[in-house]
Amino acid sequence: MLSLWLSMLAFILVGSIAPGPVCVVTVSSAARVGLPGAMPYVVGASLGYALMVLLLGLGLLGSLAQNPQVLQGLAWVGAAYMLYLAWRLARAKPGLPRADNARVPGFWAGALAQWLNPKAWLYSLSGLGLFVSNQAQSLAVFCMVSLLVCLFGVGCWAVLGHLLGGRLPSVRAMRVFNLLMALLLVLSVMLILWR
Repeated sequence: MLSLWLSMLAFILVGSIAPGPVCVVTVSSAARVGLPGAMPYVVGASLGYALMVLLLGLGLLGSLAQNPQVLQGLAWVGAAYMLYLAWRLARAKPGLPRADNARVPGFWAGALAQWLNPKAWLYSLSGLGLFVSNQAQSLAVFCMVSLLVCLFGVGCWAVLGHLLGGRLPSVRAMRVFNLLMALLLVLSVMLILWR
């Protein structure tokens, strides 16, 4: 039983902490507005993912996930949304010290990002297949662990962004950082579509 718990934790942690679109947006947001300002996005992404796992586990979305055309359409819609976020990152006005009035993606953007992220769909389906039997209790445990570990994993990216943002020496450095984050987001979208 302990080995099952440890493998479940490791599986979810790798998925939540592995670099991807949600993590790139989190780092950039925290660098711009600090850790407290990025937390709505982190919480939204974590709850969005946990809700996806729950609904897929209950079978409400299972037929959609089994249809390759739906997953392909999801990939393209998600790619368009992530490219929009990359455009916003690239055009973001750098402000040092951290601007209180800076706008970054919030709770709903985080939740939506997970639903439009094909990696999140495929990862949740894989996790359900590996760790959840047809018992409601195992689904509830997997959803709760997914939520908590996702909060931790994406939260680590927010802490990194907070630390980086506080150490960027100039407005120019912040601008370069924003452009780098936008480029990483575009590259992650390309990797998702390439698969």
